[in-house]
Amino acid sequence: MVAAGHHGGAWKVAYADFVTAMMAFFLLLWLLGATTEKQRKGIADYFTPTLVKMREGSAGANGLLGGSSITDVDKYPNRAGQTGTKSLTIPRDATGGPKEGGSAAKRVQQMQQRLMAKLASKAGLQRLARQVRMVDTTEGIRIDLVDDADFSMFQLGTTVLTPEAAQLVKAIADTIVPESGTISLRGHTDSLPWRPGIAANNWSLSAARAEATRQALMRGGIGEDRFRRIEGVSDREPLVRDNPADPRNRRISILLLR
Repeated sequence: MVAAGHHGGAWKVAYADFVTAMMAFFLLLWLLGATTEKQRKGIADYFTPTLVKMREGSAGANGLLGGSSITDVDKYPNRAGQTGTKSLTIPRDATGGPKEGGSAAKRVQQMQQRLMAKLASKAGLQRLARQVRMVDTTEGIRIDLVDDADFSMFQLGTTVLTPEAAQLVKAIADTIVPESGTISLRGHTDSLPWRPGIAANNWSLSAARAEATRQALMRGGIGEDRFRRIEGVSDREPLVRDNPADPRNRRISILLLR
């Protein structure tokens, strides 16, 4: 009579895998208890795959994943609830290189720092930082010079820059000069009507103020050949949409094109 067959050796393979996994688990626990934070950080960096460029310091070592969100609040000064932004925008052609959102955001930050340093170096100009909004867009870096109840870029109803505004535009020119790219200027007004009998209108005023700003930028050292477009849009693109008469709608937009 033939003896009954055994159940095979499959259970031995499963048991060996289990024992190996347990050994690895206990080894991991021992390493966590026997190493310092700096050593664990080095081990983590060793096993972190390098894609394009490692984050300064180490990948995932500083805080949760060591990164930041595009929704993080920036430290740029703003006024009356008008929040700034450092949105990371990827151009439509997305060909990489300096056009990538991360590089653009860094460029905006560097320009902000240079501008703040220039304003801080002149007495009385540092407070004008609140009149400047700088943001990266799909077209390029846009710098808005915004009026408010306490500040006006131009004398009332004219294209004459106020003395403070002239110094601010000079600081903007110094910031733009070392940057590459052509420039587009757009003038904006509020919706307040002109007095009866005056031939001027907000269309002509917004365009003329954009041209006056172009001339001031040229006096600040920007070459004439860098300007691509000058336009005035009257009150058709308000910054404060629910109040077209708000003084903050009066502004000059300087677009440093890609």
